[in-house]
Amino acid sequence: MSETEISTPTEFSLSGQLLIAMPNMLDPSFAGSVVYLCEHSGKGAMGLVINRPTDLAIESLLEKINVEVEGHMPAHFPVMMGGPVAAERGFVLHTEPLNWNSSLKVNDEISLTTSRDILEAVARGEAPGKWLITLGYAGWGEGQLEEELAQNAWLTVPANHEILFDTPLEERFTSAYAMLGIDPALMSGAAGHA
Repeated sequence: MSETEISTPTEFSLSGQLLIAMPNMLDPSFAGSVVYLCEHSGKGAMGLVINRPTDLAIESLLEKINVEVEGHMPAHFPVMMGGPVAAERGFVLHTEPLNWNSSLKVNDEISLTTSRDILEAVARGEAPGKWLITLGYAGWGEGQLEEELAQNAWLTVPANHEILFDTPLEERFTSAYAMLGIDPALMSGAAGHA
């Protein structure tokens, strides 16, 4: 390497991973939660809690924003509480098609969309292959998530479609732990360092 070349490490990213709250998580917004990280960089992180339903049905949400429902919405699609930030704003996590008016492509299989066109497609029965709707999101400033990880507040595991879209909501927390071969009931709330 010459004197003028600068070596920079590849940026560490947990985008597309699940954050699983450790038993010592005291923040009521995140205790017992599973978060899908949509974006993670040196500037911060953004994700959606995927295991906390609101008491709002999708059909009611669509009616509130004046999107006409052309058929019956499945009862098994509750609106999720995605996190404490911008709780009045809707986010749709979904598989293909991945390109809507305002989408963030998380990876080759998953996008996050905030534009009305995807909600109109859901109302017409033309939803993406797999999807979930949240109100709000979870956000971390620069270095904040890394600090929480260092304090053993979260475990991480690669996400898959089954846990994001198919696993019953009440089973997502234990199923995420099971992906690591761990029973959360057997975990201590205290972290140890060797």
